[in-house]
Amino acid sequence: MAITSKNIRNICLLGHSGCGKTTFAETMLFEAGAIPRRGNVESGNTVSDFTNIEKERGNSLFSSLMHVKWKDSKINIIDTPGLDDFIGEVVSSLKVADTGVILVNASQGVEVSTELLWEYIDQFNTPSMFVVNQIDHEKSDFENTLDQIKSRFGNKVIPVQYPLNQGNGFNTIIDALRMVMYVFPDDGGKPEKQAIPESEMAKAQEMHNQLVEAAAENEEGLMEKFFDEGTLNEEELAQGLTIALANQQIFPVFCCSATKNMGSGRIMGFLNDIAPSPADRPAEPLEEGGTLALTSDGPATMFIFKTISEPQIGMVSHFKIYQGTLNAGNDLVNQTNQSSERINQVYVSNGKVRTTVDSLIAGDIGATVKLKDSHTNDSLCIKGSENVIKKINFPLDKIRVAVKPPGKNDIEKLMKALNQIAEEDPTLRVEQSATLKQTILHGQGQLHLDLIKYRIEKVNSILMDFEKPKIPYRETITIAANESYRHKKQSGGSGQFGEVHMRIEPYHEGMPDPSDLTVRNSEVEFLPWGGKLVFLWCIVGGSIDAKYSNAIKKGIMNKMEEGPLTGSNCQNIRVCIYDGKMHSVDSNDMAFMIAASTAFKNAFNNAKPKLMEPVYDVSILCPDESMGDIMSDLQSRRAIIQGIDAEGHYQKINVKVPLAEMYKYSSTLRSLSQGRAKFSRVFSEYVSVTPELQKRIVQESSLVEVEA
Repeated sequence: MAITSKNIRNICLLGHSGCGKTTFAETMLFEAGAIPRRGNVESGNTVSDFTNIEKERGNSLFSSLMHVKWKDSKINIIDTPGLDDFIGEVVSSLKVADTGVILVNASQGVEVSTELLWEYIDQFNTPSMFVVNQIDHEKSDFENTLDQIKSRFGNKVIPVQYPLNQGNGFNTIIDALRMVMYVFPDDGGKPEKQAIPESEMAKAQEMHNQLVEAAAENEEGLMEKFFDEGTLNEEELAQGLTIALANQQIFPVFCCSATKNMGSGRIMGFLNDIAPSPADRPAEPLEEGGTLALTSDGPATMFIFKTISEPQIGMVSHFKIYQGTLNAGNDLVNQTNQSSERINQVYVSNGKVRTTVDSLIAGDIGATVKLKDSHTNDSLCIKGSENVIKKINFPLDKIRVAVKPPGKNDIEKLMKALNQIAEEDPTLRVEQSATLKQTILHGQGQLHLDLIKYRIEKVNSILMDFEKPKIPYRETITIAANESYRHKKQSGGSGQFGEVHMRIEPYHEGMPDPSDLTVRNSEVEFLPWGGKLVFLWCIVGGSIDAKYSNAIKKGIMNKMEEGPLTGSNCQNIRVCIYDGKMHSVDSNDMAFMIAASTAFKNAFNNAKPKLMEPVYDVSILCPDESMGDIMSDLQSRRAIIQGIDAEGHYQKINVKVPLAEMYKYSSTLRSLSQGRAKFSRVFSEYVSVTPELQKRIVQESSLVEVEA
């Protein structure tokens, strides 16, 4: 049977680290006959976690693409990491998935990463279902876990199944959708269907009625029939549930033991029968507005959602087709940079194993290799088409480290390798800071940056160490000060002469012109690092020719780039040039630049300078039992508590924290909460430091300069 867009199911496995996503994917592949035997995470032989570092660590660090054929469907499976450090892999996978399958550990309940995932499910409007896994665990508590799911995600959560005998002896599931009991053999696999025991019939019937009502609510004809007959047949029930799931009107809950291979086949059957195909999903938003309906007609349009470099292979690009049919040999145009790309091979993937195919149709997910100039978030189309799929908004970085400079011979190689990884991983940002004189890596967490280090050392054979990054302080003034400086240099022939008189003042919006000076010209410079320089030319009588105005301003700007206190950028200052002297022969731009720079420095030091530090808004999601330790730690970091709110069964702490106190916070928070707390941060403002702290920072800065 030929695969059509209607027969495709694109699912994304989601959940907290340790909930069993990789094992569940392995069981799906085995049940569908895609692999002859199941691997396991402990042995490092699963299809999904195939990289060396994933095998070493025993958990997923990258998303992995797989596929199976099940009944009428081709199910594309994307297994995602559960660690918050690799949230970029999750976000890119959700972009192309049509159903989210959220696994929850039956012994742990809803964990913090599951809460975080829901934000992105909302963002992408992804139809989703829950699978309560590890029902065979001795501490499994399905009912409590179900209550937590309902409490956090609302009354649209409706169970389809429940275990009859959870724990060590688990082997029986009651299915309220099909009103049947599944009894599994000891080694799992295909269950025996049995009648639901009389003792469980009332509970099962109540759950069944909930499903029927949910199905009927979303289609007028079904609602009428439900009122007339009080029930729906199997076909009508499937029709209604498909609509309900696609519109996020229901979030069904299943149960299974992926380790014992009990329950995965029924879940795949539900995906085949009920889950929406790509053709059932709303039209895809385009970057410049409008939408693109998914259809196998029209010019081929593909969107790259993930790229990764593999040894001996080069760049591997994972994509979804949103329109038309992609054939091997097609020439496409990258709509981001207008470069031409030939798709020499089209692959379907099962982990690291890629199989060539002649073509893929709209809605399908595949891979290709060795594209010259195309990366994550790029849209490629047949020439003449200009469809640009809306790009993925990746989360902002959470931590930063500085790269300790390697030997001179390795610097260029290191920067090339880092920039290549940043092209593959949009959640990594490489900053070469001229102000701080450091290369700064911005990432999602310590594990994220440790993975970058691992790849640089193992793949590129370059030793790389991290060090504490400097803080991008800002310098400004608190009072006005007048200053003059004469630069005079005579060394035979033409000399250099320039004298500048200036007033500097703290600048704020709406301040009036100086009452004792005549402003001839006013310029506002929006500084690259933020804030302003307001430059007033107040020369009367021609003591300095106006042609030297730009040179004087440039001298001031040069000094503002490296402020007198710590060498940090200066901002929000008004400078009035009101007098000076020039020489008909010896005055030139350089002389006035030097005079202005020195006058500004001296005036700055006399204007009660103050140092300002960057402060971030930080949100921390944590369980109740970690609150005390986390709050104590925050107080030691000069944090200012903004509020504490309940979010589901977690606490959300909102604080303002100076960037200087955030170094290695990711690792500290993980330790304080046993990995159950997560945080996000966003720049808030620059705030003045205390006089004592300013004195210490200036002294430390002077010591660093002396050592250098």
